[in-house]
Amino acid sequence: MSISTLRRSARETVSGLPPGFWWLWLSTLVNRTGAFVLTFLSLYLTLELGHSAWFAGLVVALHGLGGVAGSPLGGVLTDRWGRRPTMITMHLAAAACAGALAFVTSAWGIATAVLLMGAAMQAVRPPINATIADMVPARDVRRAYSLNYWALNLGFAIASLGGGAAAFLGYRTLFLVDAVATVLCAVIVFLRLPETRPAPRSGPRAPTESAAEEKVSTLTVLRDAPFRTLVLLNLLVCLVFTAPWIGLPLTMADQGLSTSSYGAVIAVNGVVIVGFQLLVNKLTDKRSPVLLLVLSSLLFGLGTGATALAGSSVAFAATVVVWTVGEMIHVPTNAAATARLAPEHARGRYQGVMGMSWAVAGFVAPVLAGAIVDGPGPDVLWAATAAIGVLAAAGYATRLRKALAEDEDVVAAPVPVPGPVPSPAPAPVVVKGGDAEDSPVRT
Repeated sequence: MSISTLRRSARETVSGLPPGFWWLWLSTLVNRTGAFVLTFLSLYLTLELGHSAWFAGLVVALHGLGGVAGSPLGGVLTDRWGRRPTMITMHLAAAACAGALAFVTSAWGIATAVLLMGAAMQAVRPPINATIADMVPARDVRRAYSLNYWALNLGFAIASLGGGAAAFLGYRTLFLVDAVATVLCAVIVFLRLPETRPAPRSGPRAPTESAAEEKVSTLTVLRDAPFRTLVLLNLLVCLVFTAPWIGLPLTMADQGLSTSSYGAVIAVNGVVIVGFQLLVNKLTDKRSPVLLLVLSSLLFGLGTGATALAGSSVAFAATVVVWTVGEMIHVPTNAAATARLAPEHARGRYQGVMGMSWAVAGFVAPVLAGAIVDGPGPDVLWAATAAIGVLAAAGYATRLRKALAEDEDVVAAPVPVPGPVPSPAPAPVVVKGGDAEDSPVRT
């Protein structure tokens, strides 16, 4: 592939999106560029404050636990308050928590700040995802999610370089920089991003429809059979995706490889995403969402499962490349599938429930991975992740093919040519069942 071809592909990938999306993209980049707290929190707790590794692990887990509550909360506020005020409020709350960590030294104070930060950081994801679905044409939604995910990883890669600055600036200074960057993110949203929440419908049926919209709750969302299946399958994929972040360093250490070797291997994840996300998006654009979800699940299973066979840093890096490609395909495709299945007035709640699956996996997977490595051993962990990846792929292929294909047909339906307006046909009666193949009525 020539340089000119790559440039043309890059232009096509970033073209045609509304200006509001790029302000949101910039806010994501700024926010993640200053994300120093999570990157260096464990080092700060152990090396700077003298806490045990057990306490550092517990605090990091509390961040994930906060996200379990924060994601559905952010979804509800997104639909009730609006996308913009929810983003601004949660960004400012996260900034306050990051700033507090620069001054709080007690164990309880640190644990509380990290727990609340986890809730605030996860609560901001539903309004971001809902805003993208609101402002971007349906045919470009997956591409927009992919670009936003690229900004997130690009910013995180820049933040990781702050490790050298910690040596002479100090961890507390980095946490204050994190707080300032998050405030700046809120300022960008406040000044440049419009509110995109769909306006209430007008007309004789508006009161009835508005009442129905107000009744949407998390339980209502979970009664949507296709979406419930999508959430459960995503939870399986998230467990596989999270396992290497705990199991990989333990496996490499068990084989006598150094900590620096692990650092180089896991850095491959960020390098591949930053360098090739746009290319992967170009190659997968307009593909069937079910096909992409199946492929990504298999790549997760293959990459993590092959870790059991690796015996050198190069081999471990190769396994990271495989599951990283799965990550680049899965994350935007899953977000776009969520947006497609969600009614306009409940996009925040749907994204909040989906985000909760990521948060649950982030809390549960490290505990399970550590227990398996300490017990049956690393080979059992990687065999389990391979099996879960295959199971998830089978689930996507058999349980969601009809629901996502029907939504795709609606998105791709041609615009009718102006002409005489035919008499309306009687509306079909839709009976909703409990099976994931029975897609409920979308509004």
